[in-house]
Amino acid sequence: MATEAVAATAEEVVEVEPKKKKPILLILVIALSVIVLIMSVTFGTLFFSGYFERKSEAAAHEKVDELEKEAESAKAASPGSMAKVKKDAEATRFENTYLEIDKEFMTNITSSKKIMVVKVAVMTHYDSRVFDNIKKHEFAIRSAVLDVMRQSTEADVAKSDFRVELAAKVKVVMNEMLMKYEDFGGVEDVFFTSFVMQ
Repeated sequence: MATEAVAATAEEVVEVEPKKKKPILLILVIALSVIVLIMSVTFGTLFFSGYFERKSEAAAHEKVDELEKEAESAKAASPGSMAKVKKDAEATRFENTYLEIDKEFMTNITSSKKIMVVKVAVMTHYDSRVFDNIKKHEFAIRSAVLDVMRQSTEADVAKSDFRVELAAKVKVVMNEMLMKYEDFGGVEDVFFTSFVMQ
């Protein structure tokens, strides 16, 4: 029995010692994990906030300054060539682009048996997004333009500047519809490519 008691206490001692090592090892692993996590979060925050890009930003500013100095020296050397470059840049920046709306607009003239059939083209100084917006909201724009056209009377049609006034009204209503749906109009002018009264 004594040997059994000694064996039992030896087993208890053996069981107790690994239990003491496991909590220390577990605490050490948790502490290292927390440290790695904190370092990862800190590094990620610095990276995404642009902390490490400050050197490249300063280098970019230096490069811009160098290019400005070169441009100034080139301008002093040949003033005629710089004026040509500016004119070319302005010409491409404000290029007029046109779009003809595919379907005709047809409506009755108020208090008359006559009808008006027109084809409309629009012009813009902006990029193709204006035309994309016109195509995207074509049904709403068509409805608004037809409402403007149907308000015309025979007395209005008899005026010499009727087409100019109608084009101005159509432009306004097109821009209103684009502002309503896209927060940007962009139609600079409206032209009638076909205008028939019957």
